[in-house]
Amino acid sequence: MAKTNTYEEARKKRLEENSQRLQELGIEKISKTLSQLSKSVKKSPQAQRHLPKFKSESVINIVEPRRSSRARNSVVSYRDDLDIDLHPLRKRSRSNSSSWASYLARPLEEVKMASYEERARALKSAEQLQSSLQSGYPSFIKSMVRSHVYSCFWLGLPNQFCKQNLPKTVTEMVLEDENGREFEAVYIGQKKGLSGGWRAFALHHKLDDGDALVFELVEQKRFKVWFIYL
Repeated sequence: MAKTNTYEEARKKRLEENSQRLQELGIEKISKTLSQLSKSVKKSPQAQRHLPKFKSESVINIVEPRRSSRARNSVVSYRDDLDIDLHPLRKRSRSNSSSWASYLARPLEEVKMASYEERARALKSAEQLQSSLQSGYPSFIKSMVRSHVYSCFWLGLPNQFCKQNLPKTVTEMVLEDENGREFEAVYIGQKKGLSGGWRAFALHHKLDDGDALVFELVEQKRFKVWFIYL
């Protein structure tokens, strides 16, 4: 019982000391003033009239953003392949730079890296060329990246274009350039891309990163290819 009284006395003493410090700092007086002011605002009907009123959620009308009444453009687009995700070249140490160069089919000094602006400019010119074609044959635009023209030499084609216009099996194709020269290539329908023969085509025309090509399917197994060089 004595211990309990001792604890209560010590607690009461600490509270008194704290109250004294607050009075010295003026904090307790400010707290009381704010408390009284808050009570007077709640009781005053004049103050309540100036308080903002909010409607309940059931009354609020959700206004849907205005949409155009015009129908969407139904023209088939093969632009899903045009947005190239540009990753900066990783810095290679001197020890492995030579091994990286060994995978290149062209001299290292000929390897280029197109800027975003250069690539966009080539794509825009390719779109203008594509729109000027009067044949009516299906076509698509392909922006070249390093794996298309310097190493690997695998050219993936737009998925939707392949589904609508090309066979699903392995097929021998002909790539005809602007001068009428023909190159044989292998189209792999399951993977929707050109493999065998594309390497020779790319190297012969010295295609670089950022160049844009227009592929026009003039026959079932023949592409007419138009070039936009940087």
